[in-house]
Amino acid sequence: MYHYTECGLKNIWLANGYRIEETAYGEGVSIENADGLDRAIASIIVRKKQTLSGADLRFLRHQMGLSQASLASLIGNNVQSVALWEKHGKLPKWADKLVRLIYMGHSDGNETVRAAITMLNDMDRVINQKIVFEETESGWHESLEQAATTHA
Repeated sequence: MYHYTECGLKNIWLANGYRIEETAYGEGVSIENADGLDRAIASIIVRKKQTLSGADLRFLRHQMGLSQASLASLIGNNVQSVALWEKHGKLPKWADKLVRLIYMGHSDGNETVRAAITMLNDMDRVINQKIVFEETESGWHESLEQAATTHA
């Protein structure tokens, strides 16, 4: 069995679906269908009966492609709270339930949830955005230009 710690969780073991390979840098592990495995792990996390741990929260957040700031904005809280929850694993019950619901909507392909997450991720990446106005025969029209400077 392989202890799959690369996902950030300490309790994940693989019975199969992986290969140990020799590389120029030593032994390496290749995971078959890693995206499918991550989705299966997330599905178990959102269905488990115990409160989410900080690592569980971080895993789900990463699966949705959210930064701490984006998740905080999505649930109506601040980034410091999300960082503390991830560090110490003490989420309020309302946050635990809301994160699970958001993940379930995201994984089920709910377009409203996906659109909100995409919008927040886009907002999080752009530091400065130039709004350009152009006068036309029908009046002023605006456009948004992506700034060259973005978060890493």
